[in-house]
Amino acid sequence: MSIDRNSRPVITGFRWVPDFARGFVKDLRVRWACEEVGRPYEERLVTDDFVKGTEYRKEQPFGQVPVYREGQVALFESGAIVLHIANQSSQLMPSNPVDAARVVSWMFAAIASIEPFVSSLADIDLFHADEEWAKLRRTAAVEQLSKRLDDLSDALGGRDYLVDEFSGADLLMACVLRDISDQSTFERHPNLVHYLARCTARPAFVKALESQLTSLE
Repeated sequence: MSIDRNSRPVITGFRWVPDFARGFVKDLRVRWACEEVGRPYEERLVTDDFVKGTEYRKEQPFGQVPVYREGQVALFESGAIVLHIANQSSQLMPSNPVDAARVVSWMFAAIASIEPFVSSLADIDLFHADEEWAKLRRTAAVEQLSKRLDDLSDALGGRDYLVDEFSGADLLMACVLRDISDQSTFERHPNLVHYLARCTARPAFVKALESQLTSLE
């Protein structure tokens, strides 16, 4: 499908975030997708207080970013937005319906099968590391994440990307893998380390990351 370039999308992102979150807020995923397909976009920078307000929650019920607007189309949830952008371009979604189905499956796998375990461990390491319950829970969290990474590593094997060429599946998976807080667990999977480096070396990612960081106060 071709992109309607007369409708420039607007991506909502935070105006300020703590140092540890810089370069990791989820509007990065949407920026990256737009860069991959050559889609210019505008920023709408908001504050944490603003997203907690009633008006913004009409756009994003959970008070998070990003929100994406493209003409009359409005979406929230980064995975849904990336899927929407991917469906408009063969650069992120294969034209072959068989391969496209595989890409969609892997996009959901990144969000539903890998990210919850990454987030569980990151929550412990970033926000509760000194609490007794977190110390007791951490070993199990590492083991659960490691098992998922074992499965992902086996599925990827020696291939460069999840489904032949780079796609929306790799974009989301790479963003999820970047969030792993325990690098020793991640580095036990050399093919995943090389895979992540390959994805984040793409000029579109570099440009999207620079754009997000430049936007922050």
